[in-house]
This record gives sequence, C-alpha cells and structure tokens, in this order.
Amino acid sequence: MPSLSRNRLILGAALLGAVGIGYACAGNRTSSLAGGAGNAQRTYVAPGEYDELYAFLSGGFSGQVGVYGIPSGRLLKVIPVFSQNAENGWGYSEETKPMLETSYGFIPWDDLHHTALSQTNGEDDGRWLFVNGNNTPRVARVDLTTFETSEILEIPNAAGNHASPFVTENTEYIVSSTRFSIPVPNRDVPIAEYKAQFRGQISFITADQPGKMDIAFQLIVPGFNYDLARAGKGPSAGWMFFSSYNTEQANTLLEVNASQNDKDYIAAVNYRAAEACVRQGKGRRAQVDYRHNHMDEFTRTAVSERKTSVLQITPADCQGVMYFLPTPKSPHGADVDPSGEYIVAGGKLASVIPVHSATKMLAAIEAKEFEGELEGIPVLKYNATLAGEVKEPGLGPLHTEFDGQGYAYTSMFLSSEIVKWKLGTWEVVDRQPTYYSVGHLMIPGGGTRKPYGRYVLAMNKITKDRYLPTGPELAHSAQLYDITGERMELLLDFPTHGEPHYANAIDAAKVRENQKRFYALAENRHQRVIRAERESGIERRGNVVHVRMASIRSHFTPDNIEGVQVGDTVLFHVTNLEQDWDVPHGFAILGAQNAELLIMPGETRTLRWVPLKVGVYPFYCTDFCSALHQEMQGYVRVSARGSNVALRATTNNRAPQRAGGN
Repeated sequence: MPSLSRNRLILGAALLGAVGIGYACAGNRTSSLAGGAGNAQRTYVAPGEYDELYAFLSGGFSGQVGVYGIPSGRLLKVIPVFSQNAENGWGYSEETKPMLETSYGFIPWDDLHHTALSQTNGEDDGRWLFVNGNNTPRVARVDLTTFETSEILEIPNAAGNHASPFVTENTEYIVSSTRFSIPVPNRDVPIAEYKAQFRGQISFITADQPGKMDIAFQLIVPGFNYDLARAGKGPSAGWMFFSSYNTEQANTLLEVNASQNDKDYIAAVNYRAAEACVRQGKGRRAQVDYRHNHMDEFTRTAVSERKTSVLQITPADCQGVMYFLPTPKSPHGADVDPSGEYIVAGGKLASVIPVHSATKMLAAIEAKEFEGELEGIPVLKYNATLAGEVKEPGLGPLHTEFDGQGYAYTSMFLSSEIVKWKLGTWEVVDRQPTYYSVGHLMIPGGGTRKPYGRYVLAMNKITKDRYLPTGPELAHSAQLYDITGERMELLLDFPTHGEPHYANAIDAAKVRENQKRFYALAENRHQRVIRAERESGIERRGNVVHVRMASIRSHFTPDNIEGVQVGDTVLFHVTNLEQDWDVPHGFAILGAQNAELLIMPGETRTLRWVPLKVGVYPFYCTDFCSALHQEMQGYVRVSARGSNVALRATTNNRAPQRAGGN
C-alpha cells in the first residue's frame, strides 16, 4: 500500500508509546484491493437503472450538501444551504436572499459539518434532511420532495455549532450544542476569566412541523467543548448523549492544555425531565437576537423573522436532567447502538473504546453511584456505567456506526483504518485500511433502530495519491466497503464535493416516489407571478423598474425593453410557464453582478440588475431547453440618466407595450 507521510508516522509512533498499544504495522493487514474487476461489477449501475440508496454527504467548508447514488458513487446533486450558488441563483435571487439573513447580517457562507435524516419510530422516514452551520450557528431543514433548503434557524448563545443537528426518534427535536463556550449572554469579559465567565449551551429545537422550527429550551451547561450526539432508544429512550472535551476548561493551546485529564465526559441529557422542568415553570426568558428563515410554500419566497427571547434552564434548577459519564480521553463520537443499550465513546487519545450501558447508567443514577458533582450535575462512577472496553482497537478512534447484526465499526484517524468489533464481547474481528486519515463513517441507517447494513462509507481527509492530482487543493475521498460478509471489502473510491464530515444514506424507495416534478402554476402566489404571456409587462416606480416576464419554449415575453436608465434598479420577475417535468429555464443578462436564475416549471424567480453604462444589453436563457434554445434571447436598451426615451416592452408577436400600471 502507498506509504503514509513521515510526519504521520512520527505522530502515530508517539501515540503508540503514549498509550501503550501493541498494534501491528500496516504490513500485517489484509488488503481488500484484490478482485477489483469483481468489485466494479458490484458497484456498477447500468444506464437507465437506479442506485439502491441516496447518500447525503456534508460539504464542510463548501456550505453545501452533496447527494450521491450508492453503490455507484455518482454525484446526483449539490444542495446549497449556507452558501450562495451561482448554478441556480440560490442566495442571489431576491426570493432566496432572506434565507441567509442572520443577526450578524447577510452571511452567505457557513461550515456545514453534519447531516441527520428525519425519523419516525426510530427509523429514517425520507421526509427531511437536517444540517448544521458550524461558524455562524445555524441549523437547516432540507425538503426531500424538492431537494431544496426550506428553513434555517439561527442559534443564540452559541459558537461553533458542532454537536448538531442530531434528531430524536420521532423528530420531536433536533439538538444543537456549542463547541466554543462563550459568555452567556455574550459580553465583554477577559478571556482569562474563562472558567468563571464562559458557559456552554445545549438547545432542543422543535422540528416536527415544517416552517416552524424554534428553540423549545436551552440548557445552560459548564463551559466545556461539546462535540457529537445521538438520541437514545429502547432503554435509553428520552435521553440524548453528547460527547464533551476540554473539561480542563483551558482557553489557550488546547492541543496540550485540553488533554491533561485522564477522562472527559459523555453528557447524558434526559430531555423528558427537561420538558417537565419547563412545565413546572423553572425556566427563565432571556433576551437574545436571532433569525428564523423559511421558504413560503406557495409564493416560493423566503421570509426572515427576528426572534428576541429564548427559554433557558439549568441542571442545578432541574434535578435529574443531566449527568456526566466519565470517558477516556478527548472523545469525539457519542454513538448509540440500534437496541439503545450501548453508548460508545470514541476517545481520540484513548487506548480503548469505552462502551457504556444505558441499563447500568439508569441503575447507577437510582443508586446514586456518584463520584462528585459539577455545577449541579452528578458525575457517575466510570465502572458504574461501563459495559466493556474494546482493547487495542487502533490509533485515534473517532466515530462508531452499527450494522444491526451485532457489530460495530469504528474509524481510526491516525492508523487510517476501519475496525470492526462485536457488541457484547468487545472483540475486534476485522480491520481494513483506508486511504487516508478517515474521519467519520456512515452505515445507512447506522444510527437508527434498523440499519441498512450492506455498506460502510469512509470519509477520508487525505487523498494525495488516490486520484489524478489537481494542484495543492485535492479532492477528498469517500471509500465504499461491502460489510455483508465476515470481512469488509473495499468496493469503490470516489471523490467528494467539499470536505465531508458526516453523512446519511437512505433506501431510495423512501424518497424517490415522493419527488415534486414541477410547481403548479395555478398555486403560484408570488407577488408578481404571471400565468400567461398576455399578463407580462413593465412598470417604473421612481428609479425601480419591474419587469414581469414569461419564459416558455423558446422565447421570453417581453424580449425587447427600452427606456431603462443608467443607475435604475431593474427587477426581472421571471415566471416559467411550463407545466412539464424537466423543463427549467434560465435567465442571465450582461453586466449582472450576482448570478443567473434557474427557474423551475411553474416557479417565479427575481434577478436584481443595476446597469452602470449606456448601451444595449442582451439577456438569454442559460438552460438548454429546446432545439431553439439559442434563439431564446432579448435586449434591454439603457439610456443616460434623465433621458426622455419612453419605457416600453416589445415582443415578437405583438406591438410595443408602453409602461403604465401593468
């Protein structure tokens, strides 16, 4: 196999010495590269056939979601969420700009780390995909009938919204907790007063009704760094488990100062107890400033609402709402198996994989087997909750997924491998290399009651020799393994969009048949919709010119416009009159400083254009829509400021139309 870099070998050797793992070198691994031709057959999807699964990979620093077919690895779509996207005008059109409003203003980017599918009875149901924005704390809902972002909620009192948007069994809540603890409320305090002044928060967000996401309550917690989360099920139903690190509460050089404690914590939150605490009136309303943005179903125009308060509770005021489970060391993952009995913590610097028992946790709480308390939160004894430890698993365990057949799969970042081990015996039964530095894993449905246990997908951070080189910035790599046999088999490498941190996949049948094919023109309630070409028109209101335009194969109406002046704000409200699947139209004009529009059948979208110079400006359809696509064009004549050229619009099939109340 290709060699790892010198620096990674040094780091791995140092960690081997530090934690005392007796781990065999890569030469002792069984490679799964043999039989490549046969594996290619197993991932081949013939022309005209469909993939088994939709896979949704977070785009990391792209702020988008990549949708891939599995097992082919084909990129099907990029869904813009927290980033402007020139391909379809997301974040550029007047209808979608409000989706990117925050209390900090218009923020056209975020770091999209994690995905979570909606669930019913603990199983993925194919309705929605939830994703997080890590930098400007936000969570979003993607409607899987349209594969479009339909809702975004900003999270107040948060920074580094990393442990989100993990979902409860019936999508009652998604959660959000802070990676970077900050003063709550945020204010001017010395950073050196971190331990005294900084706090974390965990938000439970109502998610079961589209367009109505909001923060049900925030739990104000000690100022640690909170990482990943999973909801309980079965014996752990009603609980949410979060990993946390930096229990040292360091504020500088965390690579050293946040690695001193032998154990950090899994934070176990009883959200049913939190609900009861809220009902008992033990919360308080805190003044905040955040935004809730949602797309209206019929106008297809986003609305941004300002929110000014949030309900807060504390563990000290709500007995039984939160417990700490000590766990080694700097944990990243907090993963719950399909039965809900086992909670697995991936300690990045740990020599074992600790597995906690939900049943033992509940018994320990009942028996008050505590080793202490932190800010009103009982700390359970390690052995009181421990079900077992996976010994010598590898280097740098991060994240665990489950196949529903009694096995768990853990990613090993430093030793670049997937390790398969058996629940109950904690025995390692297989390990396979990844290329290289695997972060998260994904088994379709691996976090649910019923995993779709045929594949595991590794999302790797380093790809220096896997694909044709593309300069200093390389594609990230996803690797698909077959897990139906005793040994994992590498089937496929495919490059990914952005830097995936996490992913979900779902049986295609749960999503495919619910697809919206076009928007009903009769239901379009956009303020400036037109439902026939005769309704098109143009009007001036001061320095603003509104153009109501029809697009249909293969022309625009109007297609010639005169009387626009330098410095006017021209708003092209373009309605696609088609009522057939797969007939979008595009719109672009010379000199536009934003993007094109891509308008789906029955939809209205608006492009803002400010001409800066006199001249004649062509516009055209950017989406190949018919044999006469090239003929689908028009012109705007722009005259000097104060010109007496009349505002009028001309089409190819009727006389010029003068502006006036249309």
